[in-house]
Amino acid sequence: MSGPDARHNMLLFVVILGALTAFGALSIDMYLPAFPAIKDDLQTTAGAVQRTLAVFFLGMAVGQPVLGPLSDRYGRLKPLLGGIAVYIAASLVAAQADSIEMLTAARFVQALGGCAGVVVARAMVRDLFDERESARVYSMLMLVMGVAPILAPVGGGFLVAAWGWQAIFWFLASFGVACFLAVLFGLGETLAEEDRSSGGFVYVLRGFQSLALDRQFTGFSLVGGLAMSAMFAYIAGSPFVFIDLVGVSPETFSLIFAMNAAGIIAASQANAFLLSRFAPRDLLRVALRVHLATSLALALCVWFSLGGLAGLMVPLFCMIASLGFIISNATAIAMARAGGYIGAGAALTGIIQFSLAGLAGALVSALNDGTAWPMAAVILLMSMGAVAVHLVARRP
Repeated sequence: MSGPDARHNMLLFVVILGALTAFGALSIDMYLPAFPAIKDDLQTTAGAVQRTLAVFFLGMAVGQPVLGPLSDRYGRLKPLLGGIAVYIAASLVAAQADSIEMLTAARFVQALGGCAGVVVARAMVRDLFDERESARVYSMLMLVMGVAPILAPVGGGFLVAAWGWQAIFWFLASFGVACFLAVLFGLGETLAEEDRSSGGFVYVLRGFQSLALDRQFTGFSLVGGLAMSAMFAYIAGSPFVFIDLVGVSPETFSLIFAMNAAGIIAASQANAFLLSRFAPRDLLRVALRVHLATSLALALCVWFSLGGLAGLMVPLFCMIASLGFIISNATAIAMARAGGYIGAGAALTGIIQFSLAGLAGALVSALNDGTAWPMAAVILLMSMGAVAVHLVARRP
């Protein structure tokens, strides 16, 4: 499917790119239920197993500034296929790891390859579509991406129970093979030869510098990243808050988690529909206000112990659902400023998102005082930051 054909085969295009952008979510969420089994089987500590997750985030952040510019120079397909091949190989190594050190190294390399899907998918959308259409396609991608947080933990738990923790990595390797074949036979090149960069390392640095100094590119990337980091604060804090503090069962917590994921899916599809009538910037402005209002409501409910379980669930659901509007539109607006550095732009937006997500999670852990306040406070802090940056970024 060539670039122009992608416009006419939108469903196939979105499904393939959605699968590629799901590399990160699947690789993170699916193996979380395997932590105890990995600790026991490899005779290591819980902290060492948790570090295999930390190095995955590090690999995702490190790989993007390399793969993004490579896709600007050599086209989208070669770096994408190469990255998927690395992901497959690392998954196979992880499945056969006999020490925590081997598993940790494999996870890092797995992330280096997997980030190709995230970066190149974002760049391919911008190759073919303008700001408004890009926002619509990013919203459609979230429909595919949003299924991963719902199904991955359940699927991972089933695989661990049936065949052991290694089965998760065999599955991820198989998923990588399926994506490789889908890209090879179902996805065409979207960056024409004449549009590719020909410069070397200096050109890449110039591209990163140009984008970093572009107030609107950096600003809207930060808006999306800060809003998304509020969700990672929720992910980091919600198991403790709902299970330990509120006392819901793990099964009920899974339902709450799935419901919130469904909310962001529904909102992203509403965003795609509304883009036929409203500009991405208008929808983003309203969604940020909803995000801030619901984050403030959550903080007040926690501080004054209002509403019980509903006082947590309702504002959280609305805050997370608003991301269905914020992420797609903020990404589209930022990428519209990328010019001839689309791959580098896709990499920078990814770096910002993963860095802020890691910061939010670390803050929730560092501020842990045995209450729900650290989670609520970090969510409000990130939301306020997103609104404040947006006030600056939206100026002409």
